[in-house]
Amino acid sequence: MRRALVYVVLVSAGWASGDASEPIAQEASLRALVASGTLSSLRWPNFPASRTYVASFYESAGYKLAWVRNGDATPQAQALVRILENAGAKGLDPEDYDGSRWAARLARLRPTLAQPTDADLVEFDLALTVSSLRYISDSSIGRVNPKAFCFGLDIDQKKCDLAGVLRGVVNAGDVRSSLEQLEPRFPAYRRAEQALEAYLALAREDDGELLPSTKKTVEPGDAYPGVARLARLLGRVGDLPPGAAPPAGSQIYEGALVEAVKHFQIRHGIDPDGRIGKATLQQLNTPLSRRVRQLQLALERWRWVPNNFTRPPVMVNIPEFRLRAFNDRYEAELEMKVVVGGAYRRQTPVFTNNMTHVIFRPYWNVPLSIQRAELVPKIAKDGSYLAKNDYEVVDSRDNVVASAEVTADLLAKLRSGKLEIRQVPGPKNALGFVKFMFPNEYNVYLHGTPAKSLFSRSRRDFSHGCIRVEKPEELAAWVFRDQPEWTMDRIVEAEGAAKTQQVNLAKPIPVLILYATAVVSESGEVFFYDDIYKHDASLEEFFGHGYPHSGWQPPAARCRRR
Repeated sequence: MRRALVYVVLVSAGWASGDASEPIAQEASLRALVASGTLSSLRWPNFPASRTYVASFYESAGYKLAWVRNGDATPQAQALVRILENAGAKGLDPEDYDGSRWAARLARLRPTLAQPTDADLVEFDLALTVSSLRYISDSSIGRVNPKAFCFGLDIDQKKCDLAGVLRGVVNAGDVRSSLEQLEPRFPAYRRAEQALEAYLALAREDDGELLPSTKKTVEPGDAYPGVARLARLLGRVGDLPPGAAPPAGSQIYEGALVEAVKHFQIRHGIDPDGRIGKATLQQLNTPLSRRVRQLQLALERWRWVPNNFTRPPVMVNIPEFRLRAFNDRYEAELEMKVVVGGAYRRQTPVFTNNMTHVIFRPYWNVPLSIQRAELVPKIAKDGSYLAKNDYEVVDSRDNVVASAEVTADLLAKLRSGKLEIRQVPGPKNALGFVKFMFPNEYNVYLHGTPAKSLFSRSRRDFSHGCIRVEKPEELAAWVFRDQPEWTMDRIVEAEGAAKTQQVNLAKPIPVLILYATAVVSESGEVFFYDDIYKHDASLEEFFGHGYPHSGWQPPAARCRRR
């Protein structure tokens, strides 16, 4: 009767007693290990970051084993083990969750001779709990806090009660679905996950042969000794259609192979001219294992994105030089090219905030750093520079200085910031005729530009940090889709009006500035881009310091403001 009562109490607390042979000894051993925050049989033995969750998980059931029944792993435990062993499918490292060690642990629970000891049972149970908590956290909010890289993304609002989640798994009917509910909900994340599966297979199949380099660019119609390898590679990654390969033994670069190279160039951010020059050859010879890594890093970054957007965001992906605006099904309704901050000095920050208003015919208030470094030297050389470029000098209250004669005193005040420079609205204004405001600590916004020719380039990192959009009128129309009075005609009229006009949005729109060098389109095509800001390289360096990736910090100099 007493044994039955104990069973009922344990079930009501969360799960039944793990193994009835020595429950008191198991409980004592488990308590001691949890208190120590260390389990020596784990690949990463110390678990101080998750010890509170581990303790909460076991305290709810009186420190009884959660994953063992009658000396064997429960069905839920076995499902968890399979998930941890296959963490690579999520872009994670299975060894961070003891992926290669579970077979031996399970074997110890199913002996051919001696029965498992209490130590075996406790070790298995705690190892699975710690590894599962790590996996749940890593697959939902990422392995590293983006603030370590000075990114303005807040993962704290995504954090959940890990112990509570894991308690729900103990008796779950579908363990995988229970955990996948915590992963990013964005379709782009799922597409990247599917692409990763495909590229993992491609990387295993590819022979890694390099295409031969040549002294000159390979033009359509040229003889090229790498034709066979080129056709094999492009067929494998989907740029060359089935059955379109050149005849066996052919060394002429022509026909369908040229079109396949153009398609490959589009997918890798290169002008699609069909010529195999240095940049194209470099991308063709990039190992597929590297493409796998780009997809893994992209998945990590999607885990950093907030999940509390009030509506789908306007998203800019920096390495792609592209903006997308999404409908409620997260389908891209509007796409356009953008120009982002320069790679070496004026990088566009990664962050999110809400767009609240649009300004037509804006002034450009020149940031002090640009005023000092770029404009003052030009003004010192050419006294007419201000007038020729529609600039005016103002004081701290935006009063225009009546006489802006270039003197040593004026230049000194401009260098110190006592006087400021702004550009008046008009065709020369660096912001074009409209800017889109989502107030933030970086003083970054979206805007038009008179320099339209830059959009014809494949690499577009030329700005001082703000983001120039290719089609500002179309973006304005999309932004005002909840305000039908703002037709395209009215937008164009506002751009040509005599005065500056601020229009508040009926509903704020989230804006997400993302950094992903691997992107999967809605049609399933996979695009890869250069790591222009070296954020991928920094993230890889971070991961190289080992789990839980907390022993190294990027240089503080990376956290710059404009």
